[in-house]
Amino acid sequence: MSLLKVEQLHVFDCETNKPIIHNSSFQVNEGECVALVGESGSGKSMTCKSIMRLHKKGIKQSGHILLKGEELCELSERQMRSKRGKELCMVMQNGMSAFNPSNPVGKHLVSTLKQHKDWSYGQMEKKIADAMKRVRLQNSIDIMNKYPHQLSGGMLQRLMIALALLLEPDVLIADEPTTALDTISQFDVIEQLMNLRENTGLSMIFISHDLGIVKKLADQVIVMKDGYIVERGAAQNVFLKPQHAYTEYLISTKRTLCEHFQKMIGGAVHA
Repeated sequence: MSLLKVEQLHVFDCETNKPIIHNSSFQVNEGECVALVGESGSGKSMTCKSIMRLHKKGIKQSGHILLKGEELCELSERQMRSKRGKELCMVMQNGMSAFNPSNPVGKHLVSTLKQHKDWSYGQMEKKIADAMKRVRLQNSIDIMNKYPHQLSGGMLQRLMIALALLLEPDVLIADEPTTALDTISQFDVIEQLMNLRENTGLSMIFISHDLGIVKKLADQVIVMKDGYIVERGAAQNVFLKPQHAYTEYLISTKRTLCEHFQKMIGGAVHA
């Protein structure tokens, strides 16, 4: 059953009148992970900002975005704020940008939960501590009292995932969540996203240029180039039998990099 539908999405820059997203349409079914892949500037993040209605001033959009049949584009900003977090939750590429640098991270967690949950402070504190343990964050009180700059990128990513665990959204959007992380933190974040999906049954939009991670997570793959959707399909089909030259280029580039790396260190290739 379709949970989220994006229909004829157009995004453009008002100042230059330059189109950014061209007539994109796709859907995310219940419990499904849809990956958006493509090079930087292909329109992946802009598509998801459109779903969340988080564009900067001067960027406009048209088309239809329906969540459980409700047209999000017709909601007021106040109504949309009530959707963000509880029904639509986003794990951003840069964890630092998700938190107010002038406040301890705990204030962000508590204020977000207050907006969506009828919990006492004591309940919140306990549930936050439990969620942090699930994403391998210990000493919850100490972490909650720290400012964003005092925490690593990996810790901030895990905090966003912990918040998603507590909010239990219908759709989780993960926008390049591992780009700025070291290899061990990348593995941890992906593992937690997989666990979150398995444990809650939520639907996910996963944005990445890392095809290896996409192969592990995605049911469906949408390939974007210059603001256009150039290919879509079941993940296995897209990777085994790409139909568009650009998709084949992305896959072959990934394979070439893997082969080059393996030649340097020795061993078998796992593309």
